[in-house]
Amino acid sequence: MNYEGNIIKMRTELAQPVNYFLYVGGREIDMNSLIGKEITLKFTGQINCISCGKITKTSFNQGFCYNCLQTAPEASESVVRPELSKSQFGIARDLEWAKKNDLIEHIVYMAVTSGLKVGVTRCHQIPTRWIDQGASFAIQLAKTPNRHIAGIIEVFLKKYFADRTNWQAMLKSEGNTDINLQEEKKNALHFLPAELQKYYCNDNTITTIEYPLSAPPEKVKSVGFDKTPEISGTLKGIKGQYLIFENNTVLNIRKHNGYYLKIQASG
Repeated sequence: MNYEGNIIKMRTELAQPVNYFLYVGGREIDMNSLIGKEITLKFTGQINCISCGKITKTSFNQGFCYNCLQTAPEASESVVRPELSKSQFGIARDLEWAKKNDLIEHIVYMAVTSGLKVGVTRCHQIPTRWIDQGASFAIQLAKTPNRHIAGIIEVFLKKYFADRTNWQAMLKSEGNTDINLQEEKKNALHFLPAELQKYYCNDNTITTIEYPLSAPPEKVKSVGFDKTPEISGTLKGIKGQYLIFENNTVLNIRKHNGYYLKIQASG
């Protein structure tokens, strides 16, 4: 099987295990079906901005050209730091975009990735956000009417909980045991001021996520197309947005949004 075109991060479906699909130039590859098979991914040297489509020599912030990094709403600072969103005051790079992405219900969550962490995501990005981060378990902590308030809650909780994932430990499944999410959620409530506690979510459902990976790698070696234009090997499994090969080499697909690849897969 041969595929060619620009790629974006893998689409996922929550199942046991998660189903992964890689979009390549207008076609989708069922990545789960390639586990155990030899695949080759060759970077042609072309990168297209995922916002405007123009060819860019350097990719910024997982897929943008420099101009779109500075101007595109999906590359604004509030994407990474939700507390900086000002769309509730009518201030945004693109207010129509903000109405659909910032001025909607957001979820503050707790998840077990490399360890316990807090995070923020749009309501319609659950469970996608958790899967992309390689979470094994996740629970909703608060529901807010916009991105800014969710970000403020996260800022308070970052004093007590991590807000980042150690990707290497996540892939090796380190630190993923003996964490009681429901108890940690109760603890988190007490760290919030009264005006933010009203957004607390009473749904204590824990989402369990399994990945198409029979055994986690003992160690990981990250590779990327900028230094290694051709990457090949037997696909061992997938977790988060990482392809894991039998030699413990791992490739972060999301990091290479907009890269133009030629992909060959056996079978």
